[in-house]
This record gives sequence, C-alpha cells and structure tokens, in this order.
Amino acid sequence: MLIQQIHHVAYRCRDAKETVEWYQKHLDMKFVLAIAENEVPSTKAPDPYMHVFLDAGQGNILAFFELPSQPPMDRDRNTPAWVQHLALKVDSVDRLLEVKARLEASGIEVVGPTNHTIFKSIYFFDPNGHRLELAADCGTPEMYARLDEVKWDMLNEWAATRRAPTHAAWMHDGSADH
Repeated sequence: MLIQQIHHVAYRCRDAKETVEWYQKHLDMKFVLAIAENEVPSTKAPDPYMHVFLDAGQGNILAFFELPSQPPMDRDRNTPAWVQHLALKVDSVDRLLEVKARLEASGIEVVGPTNHTIFKSIYFFDPNGHRLELAADCGTPEMYARLDEVKWDMLNEWAATRRAPTHAAWMHDGSADH
C-alpha cells in the first residue's frame, strides 16, 4: 500500500494558543510541535504563520495554522455545517458519554449521541467553528460484512441516479437486528 497513515491534517484557527489550550483541556490532546515562519516554505509567499501540532493518538496529528495577515477565516457557505467535520474515535460508548458530560459542563453545546448502528457519535464545534465528531464503534463483524457486500452497488447506483440507495437503510431505520 502506498500510504502508511495520515501524517497530519491541518486546519486554520483564529488563535493558535487558544486552540492548543482548548484541545488540551477538552480532548486531552498533547501539544507536540510549533513551527512559525514569515514566508511559506512551499510557495515562498510572504505570509507569517504559526503552525501548531497536537497528538490525536496512535500517531495521528491534528494541526492548525494561525494566519494573522489573511482576511478573517470563514467556512464554505455553500456546504451545510454538518458536512465538513473531523471524526475522532474514542474507545467506548461510556467514554463518549463521559466526554459529552464534560463538554456540556464547560458550556459546549453537544448533539447526540446519534446511533449510526455500527457506531455512536456526538457532535460539537471547536472555538474556530470546526465541527468535531467523537465516535465509538459498536458494530458487529456481520454488520461490517453486510456493508462491505453492498458498497460498490450503492456507489454505482448513486453515480447513476444521485438518489440514496437503500441497500444499507437498516443502519438508521430500526431494522438492524432483523
């Protein structure tokens, strides 16, 4: 396989220090690296930045850029807010509920848990407006096998019709156990 793992995923932030402290406090991520330049190494553009890196576990790195000389950050207004998000895995549904309670106690609005049958999730926003999802797997090998069997049929049907195929409707219609 060509790709070994994700080296890092980078997003923009409004304030690098606030962002690092928020992720440390609410998601227990360790601050591992800061890089700052006055010129972009790849493009040579004169654009000062602070680039911070956080440990998201298992070798996964979540990074942010603060760009003080650029216009204020915004999101893609043509895409619904629920679409663009970063989903992070937690070890259990109990941990998911524990984090939800901790976030809410800090005044963070949380949606969920949402039952996706093979995993349960909660959703919330970081201080930069990035939507985050915490997910706890709870699917069975049989469920994953059923999904694997229909993935190409679903994709091909979608490509032809642009209508939601029903091959995996059991995930959200209550019939998962039947």
